Amino acid sequence: MKVQAIVPDADTRPLLAGAQFGDAFSIAVDNSALDARQAAEKMLTRGPRWIDALMRLRNRLVAPFGLKTPSPGETTATDAVGIFPVISETPDRLVAGFNDRHLDFRVVVDVAPFGHDKRVTLTTLVLTHNLLGRAYLTIILPFHRLIARAMLRQVAS
Repeated sequence: MKVQAIVPDADTRPLLAGAQFGDAFSIAVDNSALDARQAAEKMLTRGPRWIDALMRLRNRLVAPFGLKTPSPGETTATDAVGIFPVISETPDRLVAGFNDRHLDFRVVVDVAPFGHDKRVTLTTLVLTHNLLGRAYLTIILPFHRLIARAMLRQVAS
């Protein structure tokens, strides 16, 4: 199964009004019973070791700036997938994310019928608040794209 970069669905923009950045990736999977929660859990609760290592490095680098540094199992949300608090959920869409002083972001997982399969789409939306947020986004974007693709591949495995 191949991960494809796609244009984010306009329907996701209201989930983070004013977002300056949005991207989306999708993959077709052979699992007709898959719902958005299951897809999100496959993507966000377990990742390749290299992603975990990047997140630990990120947390060490941003801690002096007062940015959130969540780790698995440390979220204060009553409902979360991995480190991401769930904001809203239906069987076809799960929206997670949080707000920080430098930026707000949303991770949107959509699952839709695709012939006899399902198409899973991962959309990321970001609203920056200041220079730190814009700089942070610029630095992490190349890694974000690699991570998003790797996370979607986990849904197919």
